[in-house]
Amino acid sequence: MVQVKINMLAGCGDLIPKKAHEDDAAFDLRSRVDAVLPPRRSVLIPTGVFMELPAGYEAQVRPRSGLALKHDIMLTNSPGTVDAGYRGEIGVIMYNGGTEDFTVSRGDRIAQMVIAELPEVELVTAEELSSSDRGAGGFGSTGKK
Repeated sequence: MVQVKINMLAGCGDLIPKKAHEDDAAFDLRSRVDAVLPPRRSVLIPTGVFMELPAGYEAQVRPRSGLALKHDIMLTNSPGTVDAGYRGEIGVIMYNGGTEDFTVSRGDRIAQMVIAELPEVELVTAEELSSSDRGAGGFGSTGKK
């Protein structure tokens, strides 16, 4: 089991990231502030969480499906990446895609955080790449079936 050190901002011990169920993939991140997300705007919401990831790992901050479906709340840079060398507070950039203000209260679950191991990768220049069925087709090139 990989251990990740976390430190909580003073007064935020109740906001420690937790999994709702033992077999969940992600930890819930909670807001440490009350805030209003205006329509069609992004707002940075602090969580009170600081962490020390081991080398070779990242934390991915992802949206919550219920907020997306019910309230059009998304994460602007989804998934957000927290690198192993970052030691600042984890923030969540929330976007309100709806037409009305959305209120976030302290303690609300606002995002999910997955801790992922990164493979060792070396980029190697090559004169040519192998062919594939898709080729150089870009966005939407495989069509809708």
